Amino acid sequence: MKKITSNIVYSTNPDFESEHIEDLTMSTQSKQNLRIHLERKRGGKILTVIRGYVGNTQNFNELARELKKSCGVGGSVKNNEILIQGNVREKVLSILTEKGYSAKLSGG
Repeated sequence: MKKITSNIVYSTNPDFESEHIEDLTMSTQSKQNLRIHLERKRGGKILTVIRGYVGNTQNFNELARELKKSCGVGGSVKNNEILIQGNVREKVLSILTEKGYSAKLSGG
């Protein structure tokens, strides 16, 4: 698991520890309410769409990159949605739950 770093420069809390930041970030992952949809585009192409991410866009882009790489397909990030080429809903669901995100399949 990657160590999560913070941009905190100064804290007035005398008991402040940087490990506490990692715990907060991991708990925000479980609070995400991600939905995994399928969309059919022109020409019969299928997209797997992940919606519902709230938070840092840098982490969002990194998550999209990891999902695309793990599935071995292309995709993009548009309008706070991760678009992944093909029907890879089950694989994306297993990857997200493995990382600690709360994700569900949605739609038909």
